[in-house]
Amino acid sequence: MTRIIHAHWFAILSLACLLLFSTQSHAGSKDFGEFQVHWSVFPSTFLAPEVARENNLNRSKSIGIVNISIMRETENGGLEPVSGQVEGKVLNDVQQVKFLGFRRIQEGNAVYFIAEYQYSNAELMTFHITARPTGSTEDLPIRFAHTLFND
Repeated sequence: MTRIIHAHWFAILSLACLLLFSTQSHAGSKDFGEFQVHWSVFPSTFLAPEVARENNLNRSKSIGIVNISIMRETENGGLEPVSGQVEGKVLNDVQQVKFLGFRRIQEGNAVYFIAEYQYSNAELMTFHITARPTGSTEDLPIRFAHTLFND
């Protein structure tokens, strides 16, 4: 059952990445030499109700999902996912801080970290996130902003 849940999650997150051209989702990455940090943000309403329920996620017009992955460059120039730790916070328009509770999800070689956050319609949210790959002493800080709109 756990494998099915993770397979659903991976499919949903892949779909979210395909929806990057939508004004409702946002993705990006930052290069740190050996490592890259990739992120995506989308409304929790993008999740199918059964996927949200199976993964204990709230599906609401006022809840967004932030997804972070840490990648390492391989010898042949490709990228491979690595585990680690991710922590961060999100600030709204009036600089109110909300700390993000990231959960690590691993399915096969894929490793990613997800967190939920609340937002108001058309509210600019600024994310301050720090990733640290396993075995590294280097923090990988990223900062990005995005606005989500209620459906």
